[in-house]
Amino acid sequence: MSKMYNNKTWTIGKDLKVNRYGYGAMRITGKGVWGEPENEDEAIKVLKRAVDMGVNFIDTADSYGPYVSEKLIAKALYPYPKDLVIATKGGLERSGPDQWSMNARPDHLKEALEGSLKRLKLDRIDLYQLHRIDPKVPFDETIDFLKDAQQKGLIKYIGLSEVSVDDIKKAKEQLEIVSVQNKYSLTYRQWESELEYCKDNDIAFIPWNPMIASRLNPDETITKMAEKYKISEKQLILKWLFNHAPNILLIPGTSSVRHLEENLNSEKIELSEEDFDTINESAIESAGARH
Repeated sequence: MSKMYNNKTWTIGKDLKVNRYGYGAMRITGKGVWGEPENEDEAIKVLKRAVDMGVNFIDTADSYGPYVSEKLIAKALYPYPKDLVIATKGGLERSGPDQWSMNARPDHLKEALEGSLKRLKLDRIDLYQLHRIDPKVPFDETIDFLKDAQQKGLIKYIGLSEVSVDDIKKAKEQLEIVSVQNKYSLTYRQWESELEYCKDNDIAFIPWNPMIASRLNPDETITKMAEKYKISEKQLILKWLFNHAPNILLIPGTSSVRHLEENLNSEKIELSEEDFDTINESAIESAGARH
C-alpha cells in the first residue's frame, strides 16, 4: 500500500512556506501561449480569485505570451500580499504560437531576468527556474550566471525544469537547487525517479501539465471513482497528485474563474487509502509506467 500524504504546505528553501495548491499562469495568455488573452478581465479575475482562495504560490515564465503572463500578474496583484511567492523562469525564446526554442546563454538569461523583474515590479525573484538546459550552451556557463545573479540578490532561490537526477546532482555541486519542474501526471510517470530524489532531498517537485491523464488516457477506474466521490475526473487527478508525495506543488492553469474554483476545491476531497491505491495501480497498469 502506498503512503498517502496530506500536508497542506511545503517550505521552498529554508523559509518560503507555501500552500501546496498553487496556480500556473501559462493559460492567461492567447492561444498557443502567444499574445494577449481573449478576455483580460477574466484573466485578472482568475488571479485575484486564486489569491482570495488561499493560493500563495504562482508559477509563470517570461516566455508565456511572451511577457504577457508576468505583466498581468503585476496588474492584478501588485502590491503583492506579503506571503505571495511568484516563481518565474527563463531559458526559452518564442517565435510564434506554440513555438519554443532553447536559449540558456548567460546574455539571454540576463536580459530575461531583468525583464521579469521589471514586469513583475520586483527587486528580487523568490524562485527563478531554468526553463530548459540548453545543449548548445555549456551547463557551467548557465549555472555561473544563476549563481552570480543569486549572489547579487536578484534571485533568492533557484530551480530547474525538465531535468534528470544526474542534472540535478550536477547543478547541486555548485549551488542549492530547491525545486524541479518536470512534466508529470497520474499516467505520465517518466520522472518518477526524479520525484523520489526530490522527496528524499527536500526539493519541491512541481508537475507541469498535470491534467494530461484525463485527456490522453481515459481510464474507467478514474471515471468510476470520480462518480463515487461526486467530483470531476480533473479534481480526482489533482487530489491524487496531492496525496502522492509531500513535496508536490500543484500548479493547474486555467483562464476561467469557474475552472480555477473547481481545481482548488479538490483540496477538500478526502480519498480513502484504498481508493488512492486503486487509482495508482490502475494508472500504472494502463500507462505501462514504472514505479
